[in-house]
Amino acid sequence: MSAARHPDVLVIGAGIVGAACAYEFAREGLDVAVLDAGFAGGGTTAAGMGHLVVMDDSEAQFALTAYSRRLWEERAEDLPAECEFDRCGTLWVAEDDAQMEAVRAKHDAYVAHGIAAEVLDGRAVAECEPELRAPLAGGLRVPGDRVLYPPAAARHFLERARECGAEVRERCRVSQIRDGGVLLEEGGRLDAGAVVNAAGAEAARLVPALPIVPRKGHLVITDRYPGFCRHQLVELGYLKSAHVMSAESVAFNVQPRATGQLLIGSSRELVGWDASLNRDIVRQMLRRAIAFLPRLGTLSGLRTWNGFRPATPDKLPIIGRWDETEGLWIAAGHEGLGITTALGTARILADLLLGRTPEIDAAPFAPARFAAQAAS
Repeated sequence: MSAARHPDVLVIGAGIVGAACAYEFAREGLDVAVLDAGFAGGGTTAAGMGHLVVMDDSEAQFALTAYSRRLWEERAEDLPAECEFDRCGTLWVAEDDAQMEAVRAKHDAYVAHGIAAEVLDGRAVAECEPELRAPLAGGLRVPGDRVLYPPAAARHFLERARECGAEVRERCRVSQIRDGGVLLEEGGRLDAGAVVNAAGAEAARLVPALPIVPRKGHLVITDRYPGFCRHQLVELGYLKSAHVMSAESVAFNVQPRATGQLLIGSSRELVGWDASLNRDIVRQMLRRAIAFLPRLGTLSGLRTWNGFRPATPDKLPIIGRWDETEGLWIAAGHEGLGITTALGTARILADLLLGRTPEIDAAPFAPARFAAQAAS
């Protein structure tokens, strides 16, 4: 990429969010360049479970996840086989009557927003997923949820962006963002009409005022056991684990993959950038999964790895213009929902950058909510 080039949009980060943004801008006819310090689909994207889910922790989260899941469904036919797009749905599992009350409330909220959902009693849950321990109180089935393989999806959107004229440069680290461009660690400056910080968990390295912190998570993948489970399985307690900023937590979340493997999560830790494998929390995570799927303990695990999710204080991503730096836009802070919300984020950002009104209200995600705090 020549230093003399002056793209309309320079995207920092070739993970799923940056890739989706690059494609969205390029298909609008903009000249796009993408820089990544590592490789496309690495970083947080490579450590994501790949769920495409509607979540209802807040109205804003509901709107963005529902919007994004719809966009994924619209793009499904264009996704190559290596993206492993699977219409498995999600089964939220309730252990007791108190959690069944939460299931019914969740069901009512989904249906009120036009999202298909079905309350199941304990017998129906056992019929859906025979490997789950019995008895369970019941659950909530959300048939429209999906899973896919995130790194392949990121590469797919970058390839689509290239077909529209975009340029992608890997192993190119941005050292600073300046008004109207960036400085490169290898030396030199690249100017652009707009710069998009989609650097995931490292977004705050480039814009220190961003309240984004790395939240470590571990995953385990098994050998191939086709048919072991049919849905993405999640405990109701996952919501507390995912959305409360405690030092560490685990929750039951198991996905069937198109390969016949099982992907086991989930854990969360606030340990800075400590990338070491936490064997104790992995054991806790596996014990929790086996408590729901007893026969899981007899299966063979192939690999354990971890990564960092970009977390914000209000559990919402940061999408929009960063007024403190000329030409800078932010698309970061998605934590564990970056795969789900990548397409919605890209569409919102393209609308804002081109002066259009987004289909959903973008105000809850605006960077100004934090920029004001940083200035005070």
